[in-house]
Amino acid sequence: MSKKPADKKRVKGETLLEIRGLKIEGMSDDVWHPIVKGVDLTLKRGEVLGLIGESGAGKSTLGLAAMGYTKPGCRISGGTIMFDGIDLVNASDEERRQLMGSRIAYVAQSAAASFNPAHKLIDQTVETAVRHHIMPRDKAEADARDLFRRLQLPKPDTIGERYPHQVSGGQLQRAMTAMAMSCRPDLIIFDEPTTALDVTTQVEVLAAMRDIVEQFNTSAIYITHDLAVVAQMAHRIMVLRYGNEVEEAPTREMLKSPTKEYTKTLWAVRSLQKPESLSDDIILRIHNVDASYSGVVKVLDNVTVQVPRGRTVSVVGESGSGKSTLARAITGLLPPSKGEIYFNGKPLPRDLKGRDKDTLRKIQMIYQSADTALNPKQRVRDIIGRPIEFYLGLTGQARDRKVVELLEMIELNESFIDRLPGEMSGGQKQRISIARALAAEPDLIICDEVTSALDQIVQEEILSLLMRLQKDMNISYLFITHDIATVRAISDEIVVMYQGKVVQQGPKSKVLSPPYPAYTELLLSSVPEMDPDWLTRLLEKRGVKAPA
Repeated sequence: MSKKPADKKRVKGETLLEIRGLKIEGMSDDVWHPIVKGVDLTLKRGEVLGLIGESGAGKSTLGLAAMGYTKPGCRISGGTIMFDGIDLVNASDEERRQLMGSRIAYVAQSAAASFNPAHKLIDQTVETAVRHHIMPRDKAEADARDLFRRLQLPKPDTIGERYPHQVSGGQLQRAMTAMAMSCRPDLIIFDEPTTALDVTTQVEVLAAMRDIVEQFNTSAIYITHDLAVVAQMAHRIMVLRYGNEVEEAPTREMLKSPTKEYTKTLWAVRSLQKPESLSDDIILRIHNVDASYSGVVKVLDNVTVQVPRGRTVSVVGESGSGKSTLARAITGLLPPSKGEIYFNGKPLPRDLKGRDKDTLRKIQMIYQSADTALNPKQRVRDIIGRPIEFYLGLTGQARDRKVVELLEMIELNESFIDRLPGEMSGGQKQRISIARALAAEPDLIICDEVTSALDQIVQEEILSLLMRLQKDMNISYLFITHDIATVRAISDEIVVMYQGKVVQQGPKSKVLSPPYPAYTELLLSSVPEMDPDWLTRLLEKRGVKAPA
C-alpha cells in the first residue's frame, strides 16, 4: 500500500526534488550517445519550474528522469536524483512503482497515444487512486467528476462513461490532466499539457491547473514550447539546448532580460508572415453541409466553405467546434447527411468507398500527431514508398529514388530512408508525414493541427516548408488549427467555427481586423501573451474566478 500518511504536511518552500550532475544516454546504431549532459535542478514544494527549448533539447527526457524513469533505449549514466529524501537512481523498481501516480504523476503530450482505447475514461481516471488505496472507488469517481468539472469538460457527470475515441483531442488531454491530479501528487510533470487545446479552453485549463497546484502546494515541472503559456504557470524558467542548461532565472527576470543569445532567439522566433493572396479559382466548395456521428446531434450544421486553388484557408475554433469533423466529411470518412461537396467543379462522392483512385490521390491529409499517424514498425522507405507504389505505380529502385527525392524536398536526406519513427525527433516525424502526403502528388492537402505538437523553432521550419511547397507546386491547403499566431502567419482566408457552425469567414485582413463578432473577439482575446500577469488580468476582466 502506498497511501500517503495523513500527518505528512506539505510545507511550501521545502526542497522536494534535487537533481545534481544528471547525465542520460541513448542507444543508437549500437553506440551510447549523450542526451542530457550534467544538468542540475532544484524544485521546492509549491513551485513550478518551466522547461523550454527546441525539439531534441532534452526537456521530456529530463522531465521523465525526475520520476526516476528513462525511456527504453536510454539510461542514467551519472548524477543523482533525490525526491523527498528518496534516491530515485538507486531505488528498486518496486519503490519507484509505488511512487508513480500516487506521489509523482505525469501528463503526457499525446493523450491519444497514452489512453487505453478499450477502457472508459472514468475507469482510467480512478485506477491509480483505487489501486494505491488512496480512496475507495465511489469517492474516486466523485472526485474524478469534480476534476472534470474544474477542467471545463462538457457534461462532467457523464463524460467519464465515454471511450477515448468518443471525445475530441482537447477533451482527452484534459481527461489525462484529471487522471494525473486524482491522487493529489506531490510532483506533477506536465509535458506539453495544453498543446492540443484551443486558446479559449486553454485559458480555463491553465487557471484550473494553476489553482490545484497552489491549493495543494504541489510542485510541478512544466515542459512546453509555448513561451507565453509558461509565463502564466512557472515561477522559474530553465532553458535547455542539446542536453545542456543554457540559463535559469525567475520568470519575470527571464522574460524581461534573458542573458544568453540563444534564449533571445527563442523569444523572437515567430517572424514568418505570408502576404494575403485571394483568388476566384475555387478547388473545393462545401455547400450547406450537415454531418452527425449519432444521426441525432448535428456536429456540422449548414456549413459552407470554399478553398481557392493554390491558397491557404485556415479553420479555427475551440475544441468540439467541428473543425476535424469537417476534414472527415471532406475526406469521405464521415459522409454528410445533407449538402454537397464539390472538388474541381464536380460533386464529390460522399463516402470514401465511392471515390476512384485518382480522386483519393488528389486529396491528402496530414495529421496532428505523427506519433500515432506513422506506423512505429515501418521504416521511412515504406512509409513514403507505399503511396508512391499505390498511386504512381512505381516499384523497386524507381520507388526508392522517388522516396529520396521527397526526402530532399522536405529538407531531409537519404540517411533517413531506413529509420524508424522512434529514431527521429518530433519535427522530423512531421516532415515524414508531409512527404507521405506529397507522395500522392495531391492538389489539396488538409492539415489538421500539424504544428501544434512542435516547438516554435520547428513550427517555423515546418510552416516555411509548407509555404515553399505551395509556391512550387500550387498546392491548396485547408489548415485546421487553434494557434492564432499560425493563422496570422500563413492564411489567405480564415473560417471561424463554433458549435458546428461557421460564424465568420473571409480574407485574413478582414477577419483579424475589428470590429469582431463576439466569438471571434473571445478567440483573439484568449491568445496568451508573454506577460506573467496576463492570465490573472484576463480572468478578472471576464469576471472568472479560478475553480476553488
